[in-house]
Amino acid sequence: MSQFLNEAPTFERYGTKFQENLVQLILDDRAFADQVSEVLDINFLELKYLRVFVEKIFDYRKKYGTHPTRDTITTILRTDLDKENELLQKQIRDYYARISANEFSVEGEQHIKDISLDFCKKQKLKEAMIKSVGLIQNSSYDEISKIINDALKLGTDNNHGYDFILDFEKRFELKARNPISTGWELIDNISKGGLGRGELGVVIAPTGAGKSMALVHLGAMALQAGLNVVHYTLELQDKVVALRYDSCITGIQLAEVKDQKQIVWEGVKDVKGKLIIKEYPTKSASTNTIKHHLEKLKRKDFRIDMVIVDYGDLIRPISAQKEKRIELESIYEELRGLAQVYQCTLWTASQTNRSGLNAEVITMESISEAFNKCFVADFIFTISRTIKDKNMNEGRLFVAKNRNGPDGLVFPIFMDTSNVKIKVLSQSAETATEIIEKATKKQEESLKQKYKNYKKEKKAS
Repeated sequence: MSQFLNEAPTFERYGTKFQENLVQLILDDRAFADQVSEVLDINFLELKYLRVFVEKIFDYRKKYGTHPTRDTITTILRTDLDKENELLQKQIRDYYARISANEFSVEGEQHIKDISLDFCKKQKLKEAMIKSVGLIQNSSYDEISKIINDALKLGTDNNHGYDFILDFEKRFELKARNPISTGWELIDNISKGGLGRGELGVVIAPTGAGKSMALVHLGAMALQAGLNVVHYTLELQDKVVALRYDSCITGIQLAEVKDQKQIVWEGVKDVKGKLIIKEYPTKSASTNTIKHHLEKLKRKDFRIDMVIVDYGDLIRPISAQKEKRIELESIYEELRGLAQVYQCTLWTASQTNRSGLNAEVITMESISEAFNKCFVADFIFTISRTIKDKNMNEGRLFVAKNRNGPDGLVFPIFMDTSNVKIKVLSQSAETATEIIEKATKKQEESLKQKYKNYKKEKKAS
């Protein structure tokens, strides 16, 4: 008890980085700012530039009844620091420049919130206990009870959702998608930079056309950009997937990767991002299984930028349904939910029905089982490769859905599965409809010719 009462009332022992992250959370998270403001004494912050920064946030909230956005804080720091000395002004602006340059959220966010709230609430309780000591003499038990209970109530979670007035400025703030590049400039151009955080992308192709290869390509591009990727495989072994990443990043052919160990190591050791590959047996993992795994990674301060699920159709539904299509719809809705919860991009794949096996262009009509699973996706592209295409390392990529730009576009691709190399080439002059009609006409002519040849052979015999 004496140790608790004598504890120094500052965040000094948690370090500067902890305090800077805490202040960033107060700025960016209105609900947390509401909660911590009830118990935070700005003097708990040992550094003056952080104390002044938080004071500006709280002053604005008190004066205008809304939480400031980053744009508002930028204006305040330009115009409202005249009373501070030049050194302090520079420290405040340097700090704000550092957190503005960081495009990622605070690592260990929940840990910082829990620690700071616990510390602040203890200080409030300590104040209440010290105040109660003087009331014991007068037997003012009701007043003592009220003081202690009021102290215990402070800093509790009061996030009831988006507040129409308090969050007024959020409605007019440009929402940052923070897209992650696909590694294909032509696709990035039409999707405003790639797939955004909180968005779901789906690769659709028939069996053997390269769905898994495309997912590895997307993951490898993110890794090389310094982002963290969690790749779930429900069909291939984790080491097989890892070898594909080796091949994609280094350009060494898959068949030769194991024989080129040292060269591969030199090619992958300096990759900026981190990759976790988690293997689950087919239909053994649900979206809850994935969520629990992501939570474990998050607790270890692993920043989750991209999640890849290879592939969505092989996930076990949380609750069994009479019809498979309903189960699949639910799975894809849950996958998009994961992307939103963890503010990451999530890529998965889906298989076509038989009509897509040798199609010139695969449209959404060829999606196996559940067409409705396309409704929740933000970006969908299909890969079609005929037997001739596979022999020529060619194929077509069709943009079937694009929430952030045009869709219905066909792009020729170069695809060499021997080293997981996929290039998107300049857009085809023909539309998907024209290509399909042309292929259908060609098929009809081929069938007619076969029929004519059959009749000739029969007549000759």
